[in-house]
Amino acid sequence: MGVLLTPQKEIHTNEKEVTEKEVTLHLLPGEQLLCEANTVLKCVQEDSCQRGIYGRLVCTDFKIAFLGDDESALDNDETQFKNKVIGENDITLHCVDQIYGVFDEKKKTLFGQLKKYPEKLIIHCKDLRVFHFCLRYTKEEEVKRIVSGIIHHTQSPKLLKRLFLFSYAAAAQNSTAADPKNHTVMFDTLKDWCWELERTKGNVKFKAVSINEGYRVCERLPAYFVVPTPLPEEDVSRFQGHGIPIWCWSCHNGCALLKMSALPKEQDDGILQVQKNFLDGIYKTIHRPPYEIVKTEDLSSNFLSLQEIQTAYSKFKQLFLIDNSTEFWDTDIKWFSLLESSSWLDIIRRCLKKAIEIAECLEAQNVNILLLEENASDLCCLISSLVQVMMDPHCRTRFGFQSLVQKEWIMGGHCFLDRCNHLRQSDKEEVPVFLLFLDCVWQLVHQHPPAFEFTETYLTVLSDSLYIPIFSTFFFNSPHQKDGNVGRESQDTQSKPLNLLTVWDWSVQFEPKAQTLLRNPLYVEKPKLDKGQRKGMHCKHQRQLSLPLTQSKSSPKRGFFREETDHLIKNLLGKRISKLINSSEELQDNFREFYESWHSKPTNYHGLLLPHIEGPEIKVWAQRYLRWIPEAQILGGGRVATMNKLLEMMEEVQCLQEKIEEKHHSQEALQAEATSLLRNSVRLSSLFPFALLQRHSSKPVLPTSGWKALGDEEDLAKREDEFVDLGDV
Repeated sequence: MGVLLTPQKEIHTNEKEVTEKEVTLHLLPGEQLLCEANTVLKCVQEDSCQRGIYGRLVCTDFKIAFLGDDESALDNDETQFKNKVIGENDITLHCVDQIYGVFDEKKKTLFGQLKKYPEKLIIHCKDLRVFHFCLRYTKEEEVKRIVSGIIHHTQSPKLLKRLFLFSYAAAAQNSTAADPKNHTVMFDTLKDWCWELERTKGNVKFKAVSINEGYRVCERLPAYFVVPTPLPEEDVSRFQGHGIPIWCWSCHNGCALLKMSALPKEQDDGILQVQKNFLDGIYKTIHRPPYEIVKTEDLSSNFLSLQEIQTAYSKFKQLFLIDNSTEFWDTDIKWFSLLESSSWLDIIRRCLKKAIEIAECLEAQNVNILLLEENASDLCCLISSLVQVMMDPHCRTRFGFQSLVQKEWIMGGHCFLDRCNHLRQSDKEEVPVFLLFLDCVWQLVHQHPPAFEFTETYLTVLSDSLYIPIFSTFFFNSPHQKDGNVGRESQDTQSKPLNLLTVWDWSVQFEPKAQTLLRNPLYVEKPKLDKGQRKGMHCKHQRQLSLPLTQSKSSPKRGFFREETDHLIKNLLGKRISKLINSSEELQDNFREFYESWHSKPTNYHGLLLPHIEGPEIKVWAQRYLRWIPEAQILGGGRVATMNKLLEMMEEVQCLQEKIEEKHHSQEALQAEATSLLRNSVRLSSLFPFALLQRHSSKPVLPTSGWKALGDEEDLAKREDEFVDLGDV
């Protein structure tokens, strides 16, 4: 999937002879070639030495691709994590972040119509790859054609119906089929929601409704969703679903996590009174057992802003978009100050802390939680999903996690089209909220690996899939937008409805052997109890066994908006109020007691799962952010070395078990396959499987002033940082 970190065949720029071979361009169904240029040098910069391979640079309506003249240098025996859709020298048009041109050694951002064309093209990708293409030896007319084509097809605003998603779906109607082994719940039927209610025991207090079938009530909501049982369905149609408490998940003790989108802001006193009466009606309807204690979390006013998230990530990603090794070592000297100033890790910490606070309310205080946001489709998706990953072990399985994303993000109406800026229509709407969620989940996976059925590699390729427009999962703002456009396309072509692929069918991207890297062989499965054990157990959920029993403070009987109805109504109408029902001091005390008590006990991987959020515990997701930087690799080191050793030990234990029991289990065969995959690799790097071998080694260049106390500079340059894992910064 990634760019080659080293050239397959080194050709120095001062060589006069250039050998060109015709390399076949592989096109997907519906993909069309738009422009191309020959004799392009894809180069790797290492200090002042410029090297690379010659080839052809092409642009299609799906991707930018570089076709090298020599593709025979890779060792066939070397394990590779190949993507069947995107090659290592391919960039989907949606993955392009910024384009720069080099004019007389000066780097400038490229956009619009150019009067002068660059001698070098630099492409920064959203998956943090950096490509350098030297055009010095390319014909002038080809340079104009390829540069103009790339700028136009990656930077210009697009129409939704022009997405390659539709071209691919129309052309691949007979060749694409859903994976029969995919058990992800899509939540596009009433049956799916009823199944989730039954699984979480939420069907006692909540009901699935179909009032929005055909999106006749609200285009923002899915066709089916869940509301409190006493709520009349006709109330949902008022204000197009705004001001309605919608169910997300039920805890084992009966408490529920809900979300609500705020009512539209109105200045007219008459309309304000109508809205107040409506909320009063909701309050009176739902104010009856068991909905008496409800705590409201206003994420719009008392938490992060989307602007904060976008600003922090914009600074953060610049730390990894490295143009050359000199730039890497220059920034390495001030790495920690740059990392801190970006505030990205602090934002991750704040998200995890907020999720723990809500888990404490649900688990220890036995109160319902209502998340409030303007449209309930950004921070509500983020926090509700994190709470479920922490509290529900089903969401830590692969299919459970995929079902969670479908329920909370896809059906929850997260605006992927706008937040990923797929149409390039407004940079103001672009915010990496879903990527922030994946980073938060990675922190949990990193800290508690045995609790998750999937790996960090799974999360990494899921983040990459945000920019592959053959999957419909992340290319719409709502289920209504998806269904409306798919239906319209099929009517226009007078054919059967388009068969849009889902990203959860991993066989489209990876062969079975590569898919083993998405499954965690160290996952601790939930033990199956026999009938005798079940009879002896209490009826409470098993996760209760590992719970920190914090003393719940006696709170007054307050209902849905009781005693603070006016304040919350003002809140729902878009006006700021004080933080929460409880004072911040009480909240801090409860949180600290809950947090410290849980971490003082042995971890139950199938119970409540809380992350460490102290300063050094929140780390950089090295595999995603550092994987394309050769200087950041640690050969034979990092977490992959530990994993390799553990898998070797597992294999030995399994062999002994097989000899004793004289039988083989399918799960053991799967684990053995993963073991073989790792052990057959010659020298694994810390960024495996995206970076296999470090072909270039660069030494840091230290400044001459202020470093004398460290010793001789030549000695420093020769030292190996054997004991520092860059993945743990």
